[in-house]
Amino acid sequence: MSNNIIEHINLTVRDPDRMAAFLIDIFGWHIRWSGPSMAGGYTVHVGTENCYIALYTKRGQNYTDDQFIKGRPFNHIAIVVEDLAAIDAKVTAAGLIPFGHDDYDPGRRFYFYDFDGIEFEIVSYSGASGKG
Repeated sequence: MSNNIIEHINLTVRDPDRMAAFLIDIFGWHIRWSGPSMAGGYTVHVGTENCYIALYTKRGQNYTDDQFIKGRPFNHIAIVVEDLAAIDAKVTAAGLIPFGHDDYDPGRRFYFYDFDGIEFEIVSYSGASGKG
């Protein structure tokens, strides 16, 4: 078993505070740090004690929708949860649309696009045969 883990992912978003509040609501995470960052930007670090997502925006930047197209430069972020239905309900309550609900080894999952079109995969291995 490797001791190498992902410590954080840095995402550019239009509104880091809104996205942080959303992630806190659906995953129960907390803000680890927020403040000024590179290139006149602003960043919020939201996550757990062990890992987080850095939510970055460059103040005054007029982001276009084509800057948030799936596959530029990645496809999605996957988060493992215990209660898939509870997260699905919170995503829906936030006005976002869950899709791609599927149940196959090694787990159950669904997807959604956040406020900027970044795709998240929500996975539960509860009752599944193992992790892939």
